[in-house]
Amino acid sequence: MEQSMNLAPERTKKRKAPEEAHESSAFFLDDLNQDLLEGVLSWLPASSFFRLRSVCKRWSSIATSASFQLACSKIPFRDPWFLMVDQHLDQSIVFDSSEWNWKSLSHPVYLQQNHGDKPIPVASSGGLICYRTSSGEFIVCNPVTGACRRIPQVGLASESRNLHAIAMYSSPKDPSAYRIVLVLGEFSNLAFRVFDSNKGLWEEEAILAQKAESSSESHMAGDETVYFLSKAGDVVASNMQRSPSKQYSSVLTMENGEEVVYFLSHSGTVVACNLARRTFVEHPRLLPLYFEYSIDVVECDGEMLVVVLSEFLETASLRVWKFSKPDRSWQQVAAMPPAMSHEFYGKKVDINCIGHEDMIFICLNSSDFSSNIMCNVIKNQWVELPKCCVHGKAKEFMSAFSFEPRLEASV
Repeated sequence: MEQSMNLAPERTKKRKAPEEAHESSAFFLDDLNQDLLEGVLSWLPASSFFRLRSVCKRWSSIATSASFQLACSKIPFRDPWFLMVDQHLDQSIVFDSSEWNWKSLSHPVYLQQNHGDKPIPVASSGGLICYRTSSGEFIVCNPVTGACRRIPQVGLASESRNLHAIAMYSSPKDPSAYRIVLVLGEFSNLAFRVFDSNKGLWEEEAILAQKAESSSESHMAGDETVYFLSKAGDVVASNMQRSPSKQYSSVLTMENGEEVVYFLSHSGTVVACNLARRTFVEHPRLLPLYFEYSIDVVECDGEMLVVVLSEFLETASLRVWKFSKPDRSWQQVAAMPPAMSHEFYGKKVDINCIGHEDMIFICLNSSDFSSNIMCNVIKNQWVELPKCCVHGKAKEFMSAFSFEPRLEASV
């Protein structure tokens, strides 16, 4: 009995020892030095950045720290957010692909001040979005920080010419370096101009020469929209209606170190402009003129792809294609399951798409139908996004623009 009493305190000590060791080994984020703390916080999901200011004074100061932004720039990839545009050209909602939910985003004050000349998004790259006003001015914005920059005027000579494409490219190595490319002029005399953020000015206009291997079925000479009678008896255009924000739908890719801009002609064909070689070529038509379809170009993992919604044999088909240069033909890379695409049959659905890495975000819209689809091109997976409800009513979006939510992306 006595021995047992003598052993009791020893057992108690043995039980407490691990707890005491745990308490002594536990650490808190505030115990880290500034560099380590900023490095840890830089890996947080992007949505957490908005809450840094409300945690404590130290974390609030980190949110605007230049060294913290440098730590954020070392994160190789952030899941994209998609800035949504509705029929009223409102752009206050984003879809967060990492958390798979909708978020309300405060519209930058600078953009709100342009009363009567509302800027709408026309291109995006990296962590930035390029806006254009109805008067032809450009504004580059970081949607996360709200930082904006008005781009110098292009010049009257360029502004008076037909504008076909607006593309944007951000340097993955320098978050403050980007280029905006305009393709303009008549198809018999195409040209381009480039704004370089490092130089802060528009470069001189350069002429594009048409390559000889352009399709023999080219319809570019007149640059006229081709109209035809649909099965319902309506007169429609071959590339159907475009959302105002996607009027100059185009993508910019780097191919063997050369910048190539792809855009849709008014007749629905894909035009490729090699800026380094100063040439352009029209790719063969995907579908005959008499087919009723909607089409858009996207960039996925550095490659230009085309998304086409068409109707054939009493059903609708939504497919993704890439262009094979060796034999100048289109090859299918993904197709929506017929059970999903059949829902679009007969509804005159217009598609507006944006690509990011291996994903394509597709906005489908018609007078009586609206849906948003995410497609993984590599896995050929198609998922319909949940509805976005505001005040109990589902929002209908015409188009979207992708960007990586990055604090360090400078305008």
